[in-house]
Amino acid sequence: MRRNEIIAMVLMATLFPITYFTAIFISQPVENAGVKAFENPNEPMNILLLILILLVVTLVVLLVAKYWKKQFIKFFILGAVVLTSLYVFYPLFFALFNANLSFILALAMSFIILTFLVKYPEWYIIDLSGFIIAAGATAIFGISLSIPLVIALLVILAIYDAISVYKTKHMIDLADSVMDLRLPVLLVIPKRRDYSFIKNRERLKTKLGKKEGRDAFFMGLGDIVMPGILVISAYHFIPNGLFIAIGVTIGILLGFTMLMIFVLKGKPQAGLPFLNSGAILGYIISSVLLFGKLAGF
Repeated sequence: MRRNEIIAMVLMATLFPITYFTAIFISQPVENAGVKAFENPNEPMNILLLILILLVVTLVVLLVAKYWKKQFIKFFILGAVVLTSLYVFYPLFFALFNANLSFILALAMSFIILTFLVKYPEWYIIDLSGFIIAAGATAIFGISLSIPLVIALLVILAIYDAISVYKTKHMIDLADSVMDLRLPVLLVIPKRRDYSFIKNRERLKTKLGKKEGRDAFFMGLGDIVMPGILVISAYHFIPNGLFIAIGVTIGILLGFTMLMIFVLKGKPQAGLPFLNSGAILGYIISSVLLFGKLAGF
């Protein structure tokens, strides 16, 4: 492994704990503001609804990208970015100001992010926006789903991710569509200083076909958010659950290390089988060591 690849891997790995501990920090303000994905965190239908939404959105994006205008996807995702940013910033401002002023400030911050994404979607703008979205989504879903439901969700999503990357390969098509639009639903870590995400227009499939090395590592935002839901759920639903949350984070980082070993061979990999497995094992081991049982069940 070259030095620049090691640096890029380390930088990408640091995004996991930074995102999760930011999500922990904002989870209480988010809950105080009444921002939750589901009212009842123990309702099994919650994960079925999430999976259904995921499948429908994926299908719609693929169909629009193939048969219609990709700009429709861009407007849809940018709208989701503004909405998610509102959910992140509003609770933070609400802890300091009244509801009306908090909403105005949150809306202003969201539109600042939107402006940069539209005018100058360089990789660091994409990553900063993605970080804000990931921290917010992780916090919101983490306080909205109980630990047993999160584990069930992670198992299902790991299987789905493996099928979509290795079997149907539609996740690669999805990644290509998103990369063309320069949107913050993936994270970009360059391997060289002069890398430009704006100027890099060659499609992922083209590079893979030529068996060329990529100039940057790419990782879907879901690869950070999904295993991170267990981090926040453990922190939220287990008394003194911070150490369990740390254990889950360590497990995710170990899963990430295994993932990158395969990524460096040059082929796209399904991230969630590695990351979700690491999260679940981290939860089981830390829970048994600290409590002698599966805490939160």
